[in-house]
Parts: sequence; C-alpha cells; structure tokens
Amino acid sequence: MPALNDLSVGQEIGSTTIDISRADLVRYAGASGDFNPIHWNDRFAEQVGLPGVIAHGMFTMGAAVQLVTDWADNPAAVVDYQTRFTKPVVVENLDTGGATLEVTGVIGAIDEANSSVRVDLTVTAAGQKVLVKAQAVVRAW
Repeated sequence: MPALNDLSVGQEIGSTTIDISRADLVRYAGASGDFNPIHWNDRFAEQVGLPGVIAHGMFTMGAAVQLVTDWADNPAAVVDYQTRFTKPVVVENLDTGGATLEVTGVIGAIDEANSSVRVDLTVTAAGQKVLVKAQAVVRAW
C-alpha cells in the first residue's frame, strides 16, 4: 500500500476481471462445505426461482476483495470488509462460458488518525451491480 500522504479520496487503486467457472464453484463448495444445489444444479436453481446456477455469495465477496489485498500487498492489512448482495452471479455451464466479475476499487476515505483507508469496490457481473456498499478498510503497516 502506498503511504497515506500519497493517496487521495477518489483515487483508483486498480481494476480486474475475474472469470468464474462451474469448476470454481465445485472447489469452493468443497472448501466451504456449502453444497446447496443452487450452486451446481440448473434444474434445482430454476425450480426455486433463480435464473440458473449462482455463485456462492461469499465466493463473490472473496473474489472481489482480492483486488484490495493485492494492492495492499498484505492480506492482513485488510481489517474490515463489508458488503450487501444485490444480484446473484449467474454462472453458465462450461459450454456457455461461466461468468465474469468486473471489479474496480477507489479510495473512499482516508483516516490519518488510525493510519487507514477505506477502499470502495464496484463489483458487476453481466452489466449489473452484484455487490453494493462493498467497502474494505486497509490499515497501513
């Protein structure tokens, strides 16, 4: 993370594109223990009113904050991270290419007293915001 005096509110920290496949969802399900069929079974997901298989919310949240941890160059520097989920991330089958997250981060606030910054993330999939108020607090080391 750059020095606090080198940062300004509104400054972009970067952007990234994250491709998500059904295989990613299977690996995440194994790691998290969340085997809900909405994350792997099209028929089940549609029967419960979803447009298809969706990514785990925590997978989406974790994938998005990677931009911040890379920028900070220290995952432990992220001392708080919160968001609201607004739209599901529909992950098509392998034949149709999965899903893509677009993530951009900007400095939302600088707290010199606590040697920290708030990074505001914009996270979209298929042209729609999937997370809102996605904010990570990063402490300078």
